[in-house]
Amino acid sequence: MSDPLRLGIAGLGTVGVGVVKIVRQKAALLKARTGREITISAISARTRDKDRGVPLTGYGWEDDPVALATRDDVDVFVELMGGSDGPAKAATEAALAAGKDVVTANKAMLALHGQALAAAAEDAGTVLRFEAAVAGGIPVIKALTEGLAGNEITRVMGVMNGTCNYILTRMQSAGLPYAEVFEEANQLGYLEADPELDVGGIDAGHKLALLASIAYGTQVAFAEVELEGIGQITIEDIRQAADMGYRIKLLGVAQMTGRGLEQRMSPCLVPDSSPLGQLEGGTNMVVIEGDQVGQIVLRGAGAGEGPTASAVLSDIIDIARGTRLSTFGQPATALKAAKPARATAPAPYYLRMRLQDRPGALAKIATTLGEAGISIDRMRQYGHSEGTAPVLIVTHKTTRAALDDALQAMPQTNALADDPVALRIEEV
Repeated sequence: MSDPLRLGIAGLGTVGVGVVKIVRQKAALLKARTGREITISAISARTRDKDRGVPLTGYGWEDDPVALATRDDVDVFVELMGGSDGPAKAATEAALAAGKDVVTANKAMLALHGQALAAAAEDAGTVLRFEAAVAGGIPVIKALTEGLAGNEITRVMGVMNGTCNYILTRMQSAGLPYAEVFEEANQLGYLEADPELDVGGIDAGHKLALLASIAYGTQVAFAEVELEGIGQITIEDIRQAADMGYRIKLLGVAQMTGRGLEQRMSPCLVPDSSPLGQLEGGTNMVVIEGDQVGQIVLRGAGAGEGPTASAVLSDIIDIARGTRLSTFGQPATALKAAKPARATAPAPYYLRMRLQDRPGALAKIATTLGEAGISIDRMRQYGHSEGTAPVLIVTHKTTRAALDDALQAMPQTNALADDPVALRIEEV
């Protein structure tokens, strides 16, 4: 019989408590599936005496997570504190240097320091696993590193921030403006302490950078992710997109092209009949396209105690079984620094603008688009108000560079009442 696998858990928030519960309540199941007993040796958190709804008295306690990470009775350091730097990074580095395996849910730390941490793990002969860092309970890391390892990945895309998806779908279902639903989400506790991490696309951008690294064998390059949040989306955008058969999603897309690695996280229109278009509430969805398997769709809970703790346990179970994988699916020394590329593939775009309510304003905008080589597919004009005329335009396929040229030229026409909004229409 193998020796027990001993855990040290740093961070006893929602996910940490969920992990403790599974280890306590599913002990027999875990042993049956791994051939080893999985136990908790010690824990660490900011406050010691807080009632967390689960017995903790039988475990050692360390005020300092670095001390926890280097204890002799800890085989696997489970980092659930969060934060890209500070105690989380220091404790993870200490654990790896001490020859401990590490399981983390920390997407920000890995998006910024993943290459260095992966190299440290390999130098120490340990493993660093992070299934819980991307899309909660959806096993997307395992899908890319194992299930689809025989495929050339042609595209990875998805909705990877449940809070943003909740806001956008709630705006549509209830007919409420962005500001009102944002406050509702805040009251429900859906938003991060810094809401810009959610609505600014940063949280989802971290996840996309990690998936791109695995999919394309590249070093994590979060700084190269094109980020655009959902703050500019109005209830009018939601309604007008629906009129045309689309839904607006904060969509991440990564693909390798001849020009380099494209990584973008931005609001896009997707067909309302597509799997992404049908995604409601706080659910996440990741779509992976491979040259052998075609398109697969992974859908599930992107956050929460049970789903995320389930993902943490999947990594722990792999370690208990003796599965040893490189952090990003290939040795850290083999990962290439990808050449960043902006989206160049032509696509139709949704343009929403308010024009000055005077003769010739719309003609000037159409001329500006034409001079940039952009043709109009559909156009709608809505009711006039306060001297302005709301206009919606859907273009034929064009490049973002051509669209940017047109958008930069539009203010010179004196036809605009405010800045236009442009959203890519993604084919899914």
